[in-house]
Amino acid sequence: MTGSPAVLAVDDDASVPDCADYWLCQKVYDWFGLDWLAENAGTLIVTPGRILLVVVLAAVARALAHRAIQRLTDRTATGAMPTILRPLRNRVPQPGDAVDQITARRTQRAAAIGSVLRSFASIVILGIAVVLVLGELGLNLAPIVASAGVVGVALGFGAQNLIKDFIAGIGIILEDQYGVGDVVDLGEAIGTVEAVGLRITRLRDVNGVVWYVRNGEVLRVGNKSQGYAQVVIDMPVAHDTDLERARTVMQEVADAMYAEEEWIGVLLAEPESLGVEQITTEGVFLRLMVRTTNTDQWRVGRELRMRLKERFVAEGIRTPLPLLGSVSGAGTGPR
Repeated sequence: MTGSPAVLAVDDDASVPDCADYWLCQKVYDWFGLDWLAENAGTLIVTPGRILLVVVLAAVARALAHRAIQRLTDRTATGAMPTILRPLRNRVPQPGDAVDQITARRTQRAAAIGSVLRSFASIVILGIAVVLVLGELGLNLAPIVASAGVVGVALGFGAQNLIKDFIAGIGIILEDQYGVGDVVDLGEAIGTVEAVGLRITRLRDVNGVVWYVRNGEVLRVGNKSQGYAQVVIDMPVAHDTDLERARTVMQEVADAMYAEEEWIGVLLAEPESLGVEQITTEGVFLRLMVRTTNTDQWRVGRELRMRLKERFVAEGIRTPLPLLGSVSGAGTGPR
């Protein structure tokens, strides 16, 4: 009786299949009593378990990364602006009616950068997860990586304009070249920016036409709405005009406007009457320059021109006759 259990134990041990992970094989054999299941325990249990662990960790890492990016972008849109979104240039404080445009601009920049960061995080995390899963499946990754490289090169050549647009859009947003509400000159299109995306910029010109400009085609940007604006007015006068008197009159008109309460928050510095800017066969041009807020530069320019014209008429300062002759000869009459 005492020898029977020992014999049974030896027989049981001999019946356990031989595999790399003896402990796992023995446990599976003890639980199910199946030789083929115990022999393939690594393939049927360990490998799927590792793949499931990789997928779960990748999903958790992706969710945490997206949550952190979302919190960053939300704080950027509503709170203090982080350094990455802060313009490199110092800005003049904007008037109250520009606050909404600034808020929309910050919100859009934060959303665009958040989208780029989320996409980048997803690509990196999912790419690592796919490589780990393929490795667990025992596949040779060298041909797959080589094929992916060839496909990537082909797609790069086929979609190079699209990639160029996206890269340029990222640079425009990060460098704060322009944003919502800015009046910009993009070459063939000039107008107010309505939306800045990663691929295109949408702006509307003075005639109400909406222009869609590919970011990759923007070779240079003239932004008329960043910081302050300079209103430069060149007033033509006849050659026999008392130039010093005309310059003084222009300075008086600008100083009177600068002293008015309505324009205190609009004119940022004292106007400067610079004197003679150009002498041509048609007449002499006197220059006046005024620094103003970017949102009011066109209103200030129109008001100053009207006041200067009225004052010149009152003072008897004549417009160059050749200019009047050319207008009359065109059949439109004096203006």
